[in-house]
Amino acid sequence: MKQLRFFALFVVVLIAIQGFRYTETKQNIRSAEDYLACYSDVRDQFRDEAMTPEFAAMHENPLPFTLTNATGETISFDAPDGNKASGYFIKSKKKTNNWIFVIQEWWGLNDQIKQEAEKLAAELGNVNVIALDMYDGKVAATPDSAMKLMRAATNPRLEAIVKGALAYAGTKAKIFTIGWCFGGMWSLQSSILAGKQAAGTVMYYGRPENNMEKLKSLQSDVIGFFGNQDRSPSPEVVNTFEKDMAAEQAKAKVDAETRKAQLPQLMADFAKKSGLAFKTTASGLQYVITKEGTGDSPKNGNVCKCMYKG
Repeated sequence: MKQLRFFALFVVVLIAIQGFRYTETKQNIRSAEDYLACYSDVRDQFRDEAMTPEFAAMHENPLPFTLTNATGETISFDAPDGNKASGYFIKSKKKTNNWIFVIQEWWGLNDQIKQEAEKLAAELGNVNVIALDMYDGKVAATPDSAMKLMRAATNPRLEAIVKGALAYAGTKAKIFTIGWCFGGMWSLQSSILAGKQAAGTVMYYGRPENNMEKLKSLQSDVIGFFGNQDRSPSPEVVNTFEKDMAAEQAKAKVDAETRKAQLPQLMADFAKKSGLAFKTTASGLQYVITKEGTGDSPKNGNVCKCMYKG
């Protein structure tokens, strides 16, 4: 009788535990509003969301794949945090300042991402392609292991890897970025970090930036591919990002038109203060004659040597 009671109690406890697990794993992904209320940095939002069972359940285990006929090589470069960073690099056959940063999914820099880098290099040609290793050599094969790698990837380290790659490419490089999911978010973040060197950004889903001050510093166009039925990021998050980008572009256009309209008055004020008499060409170029010449005026077909400052 005691054994039967013990068995019944064990079954009750087991059902209770399973019920608790079931309730825990059936929680929904938080809404965009919840995340905005809890986090000031969109990268922290994504990082914490990506470490939930709900997010992991959206991803099937990646199929085994081995890259063949590779043309690239693994390189290392200095990162500003004092550590080394690395990436899979495919150098252009011709010298060029065009660079593409390929950013991995949350699985890591696996052979599938290297294959995407190979495709870009082969199809575009005149470009250096580097697939950044955002996990410092580690690759996940299951959602559980991917969550652990996400947990270990801090924002300062990820920024350092991108900045190290920017330094490796050089100050004359035109930086294009592309990434998927985790990499989609960091494609945009990399373009923001690239500043005036940013030339183009491609996001295949991934968390968009919601900080307007950071978006103001973005110098490149953005192409984003998102699904209307996705939950991470949700259509609401994507629509807000699109509105923010449109508002910032409209403001930049107004600012440019305002400066253009103010230019004649600014030039007139400068002329008044400096005592110089400006003249204006038909194209709008304004100039000052500081010393009148006494020689013959040039004619059509003559070659002239001009010395100017400005």
